[in-house]
Amino acid sequence: MGSPPMIDGAFARWLAARAGQALLGLRAEMGFADAGALKSAGDKVSHDLIRTELARWRPGDAVLSEEDEGSRLAWAAEVNPGAVSRLTADRVWIIDPLDGTREFSEEGRSDWAVHVALWARNAPTPHGLVAGAVGLPAQHRVLGTDYPPAYPPMTLEAATSGGGRTLRLAASRSRPPVFLSDLAEDVGAHLVPMGSAGAKIAAVVTGEVDAYIHAGGQYEWDSAAPVAVATATGLHASRIDGSALKYNEADPRLPDLLVCRKDLATRLLAALQRHSG
Repeated sequence: MGSPPMIDGAFARWLAARAGQALLGLRAEMGFADAGALKSAGDKVSHDLIRTELARWRPGDAVLSEEDEGSRLAWAAEVNPGAVSRLTADRVWIIDPLDGTREFSEEGRSDWAVHVALWARNAPTPHGLVAGAVGLPAQHRVLGTDYPPAYPPMTLEAATSGGGRTLRLAASRSRPPVFLSDLAEDVGAHLVPMGSAGAKIAAVVTGEVDAYIHAGGQYEWDSAAPVAVATATGLHASRIDGSALKYNEADPRLPDLLVCRKDLATRLLAALQRHSG
């Protein structure tokens, strides 16, 4: 195989697509009889592929992957000596090799993803993300910052229901925030259960839903790539209190976020103040 694209955004897309192809092949090879084995194999195959390609083509960059040993710890030298390189590096790839292992292991489900994002110390944005791609292998598409989608249209239901627009909020299948039903009633929204965080933010990017709110606990790799694409598209992305999302922090926990159309941000942040306290 020839050299991959050298521009970071195109490289992220290439990498997410390659990992996605490997995951589809693994699904076809293993089948769905043993969900646990398929989940474990999927995490490993995608992680190993992405790590290998990053070591080959971006050897000077640091990496934070969900599948790295100790990745969920607050990274300090005395805990994990390898962490120092990430915290002092100028460029860090933040990856989730398989976002939505549960959905990946269920036959017929397409709401799982591959996340590849690049954080840079000299980035002009508060979140520090300068490139990213979200692979949706079972949907046969990759969304990337190199060719970000156009700003999404309002969902048809919301656009045709007049002043009291019925919004569509992507929600976790298994761990929706406890306040989300009350918030949805407050703003006149329907909840749309979906699988992985990447699939939910991708649905906002494409206009299938109008917003995604999460407050049940996540890590940087759960949202870095989708947020990079969403903000490149022109969408709003923040913590649920309105503060900026920040990546490559010493503690990789990033427990909550809001991604939505910019025209909905003020309304949804106000509702979050009322319901998420």
